[in-house]
Amino acid sequence: MAMGNSRRRENIALSRLRPTQLTVGMLEVREKRKRLRELERRPGELVDYILEMPIRVVFGPVNRAYVIDHHHLGLALLKENFETAPMEIEGDLSHLPRRAFWKRMQADHLLHLFNAKGKPKPLRSLPTSLRRLKDDPYRSLAGFVRSAGGFGKTEMPFAEFQWADFFRQRVARKSLRDDFSKVVKKCVRMARGPDAADLPGFLGRRRNKGIQSF
Repeated sequence: MAMGNSRRRENIALSRLRPTQLTVGMLEVREKRKRLRELERRPGELVDYILEMPIRVVFGPVNRAYVIDHHHLGLALLKENFETAPMEIEGDLSHLPRRAFWKRMQADHLLHLFNAKGKPKPLRSLPTSLRRLKDDPYRSLAGFVRSAGGFGKTEMPFAEFQWADFFRQRVARKSLRDDFSKVVKKCVRMARGPDAADLPGFLGRRRNKGIQSF
């Protein structure tokens, strides 16, 4: 993303945050809420935790801050009644008229307008608050697979959603409900297989083999 400004960190009110996607993985949000509660009485460690994966935002019209990475942490902070948090400012587009702002966000690939079934939706479907984000269990699966070493973190916006769609095509939703931990282990192996070689953060060996699924 080329916004023309250098990155900087700033403490921002969570009430200013707006999403740039339609869904999150609520299991991942739950894990982050648990971690925040564990660190709440250790302010130094809490700040370190937040800054390890800073919420990345772009300033837009009407004093809003649009999240382009770490929606899960932003929602977890809101649900735990935090009021502010240190965030990384990727760009300032607050001077643009509303229509020009959204055109720029789309041109820079900073919007992920897909619902919990991986289907494209119009811009008007974008929630007005992080609290209104819907649950996509495959996004949770992607997050847990990455944490388990299935693939690496990248700065590509919405990379985990590409992995969510990859698993969506190969893993039955029922299996997520029946034994999530077992599915994560299988998907770590799947993520390192050749079918995933073109996805961001791929860690496996590239070779020509058949489709790996279960």
